[in-house]
Amino acid sequence: MVHMTRREELADFLRSRRESLRPEQVGLTPGGRRRTPGLRREEVAQLSGVSVTWYTWLEQARDITASPQVLGSLAVTLRLTAAERAHLFVLAGSSPPGGGSAAQSVSPTLRALVDSLDPNPAHVINASWDLLAWNRGYARLVGGVEDVADEERNTLWLLFTRPAMRSLLVDWQHETLALVGQLRAMAGTHPDDVRITSLVAALLDASPAFEAMWSAHVVKAFAPSTKRFDHPDVGRLDLDYTKLAPVDDGGQHLLVFLPSTPEDAEALTRLTGRG
Repeated sequence: MVHMTRREELADFLRSRRESLRPEQVGLTPGGRRRTPGLRREEVAQLSGVSVTWYTWLEQARDITASPQVLGSLAVTLRLTAAERAHLFVLAGSSPPGGGSAAQSVSPTLRALVDSLDPNPAHVINASWDLLAWNRGYARLVGGVEDVADEERNTLWLLFTRPAMRSLLVDWQHETLALVGQLRAMAGTHPDDVRITSLVAALLDASPAFEAMWSAHVVKAFAPSTKRFDHPDVGRLDLDYTKLAPVDDGGQHLLVFLPSTPEDAEALTRLTGRG
């Protein structure tokens, strides 16, 4: 799956979205027995204003070009989210591919900012979720990352291969699915990024759970949220999670966890050994 061409990826994505819709969701009467799940190809073609043959060619990964207008129509028919719509355009070649993952170096100013946020957990990642910098609060929260091999010092890798993460995150399934959806969107935007490609390949080989989520073709955009933890040292911990992009390097992001309540702030203080 990692080595699929963009055209094959587009075909697979369209098929997965079509099969996820029920006729009544798009104003059609189910009627009769259906041999395949979701909508039929002819139904998508009719609703989108294109020929059945042309749409079939798209799902067969034929060498054809889709205009932005047609892609927009398909996005409406398939009820795509904003993130999924952007992913569709990238796969169809209507959006310019982005650059590769940011360099591994973090500026001294950004690193100092990460340290200054302690005890609030904070870390810096690149486009492939590699951990580039972190503070003591983050290390204590996730159980330490200093002794992890460089190639495995990655948010997604730790979530899917470190057993303790499943019990640490109260909503592990929900949280990991959201990150896989963001990785799917990033892979579409950075089709030639060697690090992202190798990460996906390694995760597909190492984790059946990742393989199942990746095969679902979920596409997500980042959204601030509250992460719920069940930490072995301090118990239940709710942290509000946000992401910031330093203006001097758009390929890196600063992620910060802030306590949701005074009780969570006190638990963070105990976690990092302050006070």
